[in-house]
Amino acid sequence: MENESKEIALQVKDLDISFNIYEGEVRALRSVSFELYKGETLAIVGESGCGKSVTAKSIMRLLPGSARINSGSIIFHGEDLVKKSQREMQKIRSRSIGMVFQDPMTSLDPTMSIGKQVAESLRLHKKVSTQESLEEARRLLELVGIPDAGRRMKCYPHQFSGGQRQRIVIAAALICSPEIIIADEPTTALDVTVQAQILELLKELKTKLNTSVIFITHNLGAVANIADRIAVMYAGKIVEIGSVWEMFYNPQHPYTWGLLASFPAIDDGEKRLHAIPGMPPNMIHPPEGDAFHLRNPYAMKIDAVAAPPFFSVSPTHKAATWLLAPGAPSIVPPPEILRRREIFKQYQIRGEKNDDDRGD
Repeated sequence: MENESKEIALQVKDLDISFNIYEGEVRALRSVSFELYKGETLAIVGESGCGKSVTAKSIMRLLPGSARINSGSIIFHGEDLVKKSQREMQKIRSRSIGMVFQDPMTSLDPTMSIGKQVAESLRLHKKVSTQESLEEARRLLELVGIPDAGRRMKCYPHQFSGGQRQRIVIAAALICSPEIIIADEPTTALDVTVQAQILELLKELKTKLNTSVIFITHNLGAVANIADRIAVMYAGKIVEIGSVWEMFYNPQHPYTWGLLASFPAIDDGEKRLHAIPGMPPNMIHPPEGDAFHLRNPYAMKIDAVAAPPFFSVSPTHKAATWLLAPGAPSIVPPPEILRRREIFKQYQIRGEKNDDDRGD
């Protein structure tokens, strides 16, 4: 199904945000636009400092006092969240849009039992009784996999493992049945085994509750099995967005190529990992043109002087790179990308054949 036929749950339009710090003005987000569709998981991926978490916190209006929204809008139910007061946003947070933060220990109150913490939002937003809120908290804690939830509701955060604390934070985010969950690097502080469990949990809960999810991560590989679409960010901009299949097997932006090369090759047993050369730019003085051009081995002269627009690869896939412009020189991508494109091509051939068979 093409995106045009899906119902939009949230729309970010031309969002531009800066931070005033001692050294100057940091251009954190530069004309960021995307849609989140109902029932989907959109992963926003990129290196540290690219603007992922700023995007997430701007939706919740949880930016620090040094932040300034210069322009743009965040449309939810036909209203612009940018124009909402903090009092109005308090009614939206948790009730309509929930958030799972990176470190559960900073999200949980060490002096309050976890049952009361999970139940608190429901009691405040839905005006239910204390007993009803605690019963719903117990149900949610069981749903996210806390063993013996009825008894352990009386325990405190320090009495749980890191993975269990993250499950508790997820339960707290879900208690009011929000339409959207924003998960900001929810597995970074966890070991690999627990990371996989939390990712699988989020996938299951999205399906069961029909919730839309924005998943923030620096690890492209982490979202392979949970995302429906992926947006890649660099230097405060989205540089490529498409379905998870398109982004993994037909990527178009050289920065996406670099991210994909940073974890093991898909089919040849290669063990050497590749790093993107150089460092992200100083966003107090963003570079002219394509911000990635100083690290891009395929950069052309135009990359240094003009920022590329988005070019459509398919109805669901677009990328901001001059390599897609009409008349751009033909280049040979890295071997890993060529392997991925061959898989993508074979998949398309099989899909077309299956369509023809069904037509017969």
